[in-house]
Amino acid sequence: MEKFKELMKSETPLLVDFYASWCGPCKTMHPIVEQVKTMLGDKVRVVKYDVDEYESIASLYHIRMIPTLILFKKGKVIWQHSGVMRTQELYQAVMGAI
Repeated sequence: MEKFKELMKSETPLLVDFYASWCGPCKTMHPIVEQVKTMLGDKVRVVKYDVDEYESIASLYHIRMIPTLILFKKGKVIWQHSGVMRTQELYQAVMGAI
């Protein structure tokens, strides 16, 4: 939880991918998130949190469906989406939010 709090303080926007290892749609999103991470470069930091492993963080943000992506800027939620997205949709959503 401390590492998460430190990441939240950063000036760089933070895209958090909440997933579970057993989740089929999460497996579909994994390469999409990785591709968008590459496309965004250093504009956004991307981290992944397994909801089974990090229940406290998932609970804090009321994660009820996975995959859920949340974009934070200076500790505030600026964009959120649950479910699968295409690469270009995710890229445009993040770029539009930052």
